[in-house]
Amino acid sequence: MSVDGELGAAAGSPVASRRRIAGGSINEAYAVAFEDGRRAFVKTRAGAPADEYPAEAAALAWLAEPGAVRVPGVIACSPRFLALEWIEPGSLDAAGEEDLGRGLAGLHAAAAPAFGRPAGEAASAARAGAAGSAPPSGALRIGPLTLDASPAPAWPELYAERLVRPLIAAAYDRGSLTARGAEAVGAACDRMAVLAGPDEPPARLHGDLWSGNVHAGADGRAWLVDPVAYGGHREVDLAMLRLFGGPSRRVLDAYDEAAPLADGHEERVALWQLFPLMVHAVLFGGGYGGSAEAAARRYVR
Repeated sequence: MSVDGELGAAAGSPVASRRRIAGGSINEAYAVAFEDGRRAFVKTRAGAPADEYPAEAAALAWLAEPGAVRVPGVIACSPRFLALEWIEPGSLDAAGEEDLGRGLAGLHAAAAPAFGRPAGEAASAARAGAAGSAPPSGALRIGPLTLDASPAPAWPELYAERLVRPLIAAAYDRGSLTARGAEAVGAACDRMAVLAGPDEPPARLHGDLWSGNVHAGADGRAWLVDPVAYGGHREVDLAMLRLFGGPSRRVLDAYDEAAPLADGHEERVALWQLFPLMVHAVLFGGGYGGSAEAAARRYVR
């Protein structure tokens, strides 16, 4: 069956029209209209892993569960595509920025059962109950990268040993990270237990919260898209939000008013940006390796 045929069957209405739109560097993206009048944003690509789109749909559901932030609803999902409700674009107004900050505080406070992603059976059991429900099970996928996100007993271990350190060799082999850079990033990982700040419970993270994944609706409020959700440190989402373009100060102030951050959080921003910088160094090369090295050197002697 064609993608349009499968999409129409899954959505319960035939596809009336489909046009290609901008939607990222990995997937093909389409604006789709169904015969029943609904519109959808659809992502698809040949050869996508069978669990990729179902995992994203589960992540969106997990983020939506507390009712703290807005995420698009899933219209249809299969191993071949993900169809989300169409959000008419606009721009964030002041009230929308403050609402985003408070919403992120509420999302993080909704918590996660562990740092990382639980195994499949644990995730299913957690979702069967209300409180403590779990993010999608299995590895974290960021484009072609696959990272072990199995639960760790403490946040520094997950961050250093499961997320950052495994990227060092790949970035070095690509030529985007020098030997000195690899040494600096490794040294930051070695010191993570000291650098990570006060212990906090696992927060419910979006996981890839750069500015491009905050979609402004026509009503001036934010929608969060493209999550890589897992249980982690709440400062990570805020640090990622500041990495490429940065939010209005209103977002961060509203967050801090709703859920004050621990002492020293400003000094840890570059530490939490180290992971996305390393991901970019592996995927895109360029100057990202140098940026990762500079971030790491702030925390090593």
